[in-house]
Amino acid sequence: MVTTIIKRDGRTAEFNEGKIAEAVERAFQACGAMQDRTAAEDIARKVVEKLESGAIEGVPTVEGVQDLVEETLIESGFVQTAKSYILYRAERSRARDVNSRLIQTLKDITFSKASDSDMKRENANIDADTAMGTMLKYGSESAKQFYEMCVIDPKFARAHREGDIHIHDMDFYTLTTTCCQIELKKLFKGGFSTGHGVLREPNDITSYAALACIAIQSNQNDQHGGQAICDFDYGLAEGVKKTYRRLYKKHLAEALDLLADGVVDDARAFAQDTLAAVEEQTGLWASLKMDEGFEAAVRDALVAAGVDEALADKALAYTARNAHADTDRATFQAMEALVHNLNTMHSRAGAQTPFSSVNYGMDTSPEGRMVVKNMLLATEGGLGSGETPIFPVQIFRVKEGVNYNPEDPNYDLFKLAMHCSAKRLFPNF
Repeated sequence: MVTTIIKRDGRTAEFNEGKIAEAVERAFQACGAMQDRTAAEDIARKVVEKLESGAIEGVPTVEGVQDLVEETLIESGFVQTAKSYILYRAERSRARDVNSRLIQTLKDITFSKASDSDMKRENANIDADTAMGTMLKYGSESAKQFYEMCVIDPKFARAHREGDIHIHDMDFYTLTTTCCQIELKKLFKGGFSTGHGVLREPNDITSYAALACIAIQSNQNDQHGGQAICDFDYGLAEGVKKTYRRLYKKHLAEALDLLADGVVDDARAFAQDTLAAVEEQTGLWASLKMDEGFEAAVRDALVAAGVDEALADKALAYTARNAHADTDRATFQAMEALVHNLNTMHSRAGAQTPFSSVNYGMDTSPEGRMVVKNMLLATEGGLGSGETPIFPVQIFRVKEGVNYNPEDPNYDLFKLAMHCSAKRLFPNF
């Protein structure tokens, strides 16, 4: 009598003839054979007879018994059923292999340090030794094995497993697209939502830089891959324009307060009303590249209000000079904050720094040039202890007629970019 059987993991268990009949019955059903339970039990009885007659020496193994089942099905004329049974065995074996690999993988993640585990160092942008980093790896490795076993065409899964091809970031295979280019001018116009609230349209370069970081962080939380700002200089130039406009108004009020005391009662209100009237009249703003018609209209308004012509000229010179200097300073601080934020802020459950990149170099406007200049200076300055910032990955676009030749308008920025690259390896070109 056969009383015990050796399972795949080496344990000895009670032999059960009924389990053979159940497996055969499932095979009949899988191939559409119109056989009742009696036929399955008949196959099981023949298998037991072979075991009792010594077909397998010693205590039989699960694999050995299954081989006898296949043999008996074929001998009994159930060829298609045998094929179904073989496929069933293969699928079950594959599932067990996956489960076994998964458990071993989870053990490796749990009990190994990142310095000792290739798997935990797979993404240099994740600290896999933190609690959330480890949890992300649990999910990532489990998802990969699920897709390999249940989703991807077996021939491609095998090619990936054997190294003939590599399916990049397979853990996100069915979840999302990967990587996104963010167009700041379009995104910021009228404000935008992160899914947790609507943000108003920014009105200062500081806010522009902060919201650029938030847009990158928010999208990285919802989507796989890297986040790129494809129009960095053009997009942030809008923030510089608004900052200069605000500071021009502020410094004009200061100049009138200092130089036109007694002529203008409330310098701040007068400056605001005067500029609003000129903007409506001309359709222009105060800008780094000042329109002569705009400046002349402001001067005429000051003189009409009783300000001496010489004092009006002096006030406007003071206003333009200080507005430019303060806008440049604010832009540098905004770029410095952006670089620091993108190297310290977290995404994806707090275990990863957003993978960010920015493209720039093509905007020849004074505002766009100011953005790029200060971005390069902030990058060259490094982080808090002087270390090179990893993010954002920076790409300086090079084009003849824009920045490649000495006579090009952004050639000075190209030289500054190369100077920065010599020290920090960024930007790329």
